[in-house]
Amino acid sequence: MDLDELIAREAIRDVVARYNATADSGRFDDTIDLFAEDAVMEIGDEVLAGREAIREMFAATRDSIAGRAGEQPAYVRHLTATLQIDLESATTGKSRCYFQVLMAHGLDHWGRYVDRFGSVDGRWRFTHRRVLIDGRIAGGWAASR
Repeated sequence: MDLDELIAREAIRDVVARYNATADSGRFDDTIDLFAEDAVMEIGDEVLAGREAIREMFAATRDSIAGRAGEQPAYVRHLTATLQIDLESATTGKSRCYFQVLMAHGLDHWGRYVDRFGSVDGRWRFTHRRVLIDGRIAGGWAASR
C-alpha cells in the first residue's frame, strides 16, 4: 500500500465519521457538503437524487424525531463499525460498514451502509449512499417509518 492509497483511505474514513457527527448534531449544510452535487442516496425503496433532495430528507427526519421526543431530549447518535474501504482508482472508491442508531429511548435501529465515493475538486465525497436497515426496535422511531 502506498502513501496515496493511505491518504485516500483516511479521507474516506473521515467522510463517514463527519456524516455521523454533522447529521447527528443538525449541521446539515456541513453534511450535504460531504456529497457530490449529483450524489444519490437510497433508503429502502426511496431514492434521493442530488443534494437538495438529500437535504430535504434530513430536514424531514429532524422534524419527525423532534415530533416524537415528547418530554425526552431529542437526539440521535449514529455509531459505525467494521468499515471496509476498497479503492477502485485514484479518484473512486467504495466502502461497507455496519451502523447502529441510539436515541433517548436506547437502540432504535441498525443496519449497513454501502457507499461509493469520488474525489471531487480534490476532496473525497459520497457519490452514492445506500442505507440498508436490518432491524428496528418495536415502538421506536424507525419502526414508525
